[in-house]
Amino acid sequence: MTHRQVLEALSGLLLGLFVAVLSSTVVSNALPRILTDLHGGESAYTWVITAALLSLTASTPLWGKLSDLVSKKLLVQIALVIYIVSSALAGLSQNTGELIACRVLQGIGAGGVTALAQICLAAMVPPRERGRYSGYFGAVFALATIGGPLIGGVIVDTDWLGWRWCFYVGIPFSLLAIVVLQRTLHLPEAPRRKARIDYLGALLITAAVSLLMIWISLAGKDYPWLSWQSALMVGGGLALAVLFVLAERRAAEPIVPLDLFRHRTVALASVASVLVGVGMYGATTFLSQYFQLAKEESPTRAGLLTLPMILGLAVSSTVAGRLITRYGRWKAYLVAGTLLLAVGFGLLGTVRAGTGYGALALAMAVTGVGLGLTMQNLVLAVQNTVPRNELGAASSVVTFFRTMGGAMGVSALGALLADRVTHYLTENLAAAHVNPDAGAALGGGEIPDLHRLPGPLVPLVTDAFGHGVGLVFLVAAPFALLAFLVVLFIREVPLRTGEEPAVRPAPELVRD
Repeated sequence: MTHRQVLEALSGLLLGLFVAVLSSTVVSNALPRILTDLHGGESAYTWVITAALLSLTASTPLWGKLSDLVSKKLLVQIALVIYIVSSALAGLSQNTGELIACRVLQGIGAGGVTALAQICLAAMVPPRERGRYSGYFGAVFALATIGGPLIGGVIVDTDWLGWRWCFYVGIPFSLLAIVVLQRTLHLPEAPRRKARIDYLGALLITAAVSLLMIWISLAGKDYPWLSWQSALMVGGGLALAVLFVLAERRAAEPIVPLDLFRHRTVALASVASVLVGVGMYGATTFLSQYFQLAKEESPTRAGLLTLPMILGLAVSSTVAGRLITRYGRWKAYLVAGTLLLAVGFGLLGTVRAGTGYGALALAMAVTGVGLGLTMQNLVLAVQNTVPRNELGAASSVVTFFRTMGGAMGVSALGALLADRVTHYLTENLAAAHVNPDAGAALGGGEIPDLHRLPGPLVPLVTDAFGHGVGLVFLVAAPFALLAFLVVLFIREVPLRTGEEPAVRPAPELVRD
């Protein structure tokens, strides 16, 4: 394919990717207002995010496996249709339960688009050229991350629209993406095979991750961390994970082919993706809460204030993609990216309600550059390792582990934030000699509306949220540091300039 043909085909994929990323970012700044209206608390805040991540996590390998069996173009369009239907239903939600259920469906559609966009790119161009086009993916990711919070903030702050349009706004983009893909995406037909779907594997991994996430959300609040409930949930989650591994070893078409992990690069990139996912989704989830509940900013301004992180992500991913295409080397960017991510989270861990914006902007920019150098290049490294007939499964495995890390991380960090905010607020009330019962004005654990709180309570609440969010980022920093250490052990193989082999070569064993 010529450069022009690739760009034409890529246009629909990038539009679909924009929609998929928008589905999570457009609600980030609107969630405090949404949950105030639906009477949801910090637990609901976390689950609106993690429900979509969980279904995205579970469905990603399934989409990847299907792409090795049937038409990739048809699968992308089906994923977009699922997104359209779920978005329309989410906008009609009357309570947090309905909203979370619709977010599960949204995650399935977004998972398909996110995974298949990378897989289609891999089917169109050789690995050496992929760095160039992966930069476009990073730029679109950044654009959606920039535009999402801003669009969501403006919608929520516009009386005649309301928060429900945060879900409706992606529908026109999805319809346009389907039309563009129909006209421009023409992939070579792969040999037809009978699709044998690993439903048991999908069920077991979803159940395992869900059970562990429910435990993280409830432990320490509804029952002690060290209790029979914790033992039952953790033991059950681990048992389901073991059953998943056993099922994948016996499945004819496993959603996560275990022999992929005989490749050293695939195994290490998967571990790094889990660790990066914890920080990546944590940053976008909790920064909006920080600006609105610790800095008393509107949803629109909260989106604008995160621009340093998003611009850092956009510039670094684009520049790195072009340099990788020119020189064929990628490991240095992964090493630098994970190190900068750890430094950025460490800096964000020092923030409090009174932290100046200059220090915040520096910390966010460093974090954004780290993410831009890391996300797409982990996928690129894996795609350069596996044969053509396993591109779909291998690409989706990296996305699977990244979103699984994000789902687990957001759930755990959200539970930590809720616990620490309550702790710091209790301390602030006592230090200010305010009757602790005054905390009931917060609505019994619901996301507070600062404009409706009694004046003396507002600085106590903002201080508690500022301190709590800072601690969350401080806890996330070691995960990024571990990702840095893992990436150091990935062996760099120069990017191929031709097609991937159609069949598996002698595998690069983990022990090598």
